[in-house]
Amino acid sequence: MELKVCCPQCGWKPGGEPYWTCQSCGYEWDVFSTAGRCPRCNFEHQDTECIEWAGGCDEVSPHLDWYQGLDEGLEEINILKDN
Repeated sequence: MELKVCCPQCGWKPGGEPYWTCQSCGYEWDVFSTAGRCPRCNFEHQDTECIEWAGGCDEVSPHLDWYQGLDEGLEEINILKDN
C-alpha cells in the first residue's frame, strides 16, 4: 500500500514542516506526523488548510482527504482480512 499526502484541491505536497497551528492550544507542528491530532493538547483536527505561503492554494479540506491511496489501502486490508 502506497500512501501519499497532498492537497485534494491543488495537489500541493507538504514537506514535513510545522506549517499548522492547533486551533485549540496554538501549538505549531506538522499535522500529518500525528494524523491531525495535536501532540500537546490531543485535539483532533477534522479539517486541514492548504498552506498558500508555502506553495498551496489556501483551501480547507477534510484531513482524511489529504491521504491519497487511503481508500485502496483500506480495501486491500479488508481483502486480506477476509481471506
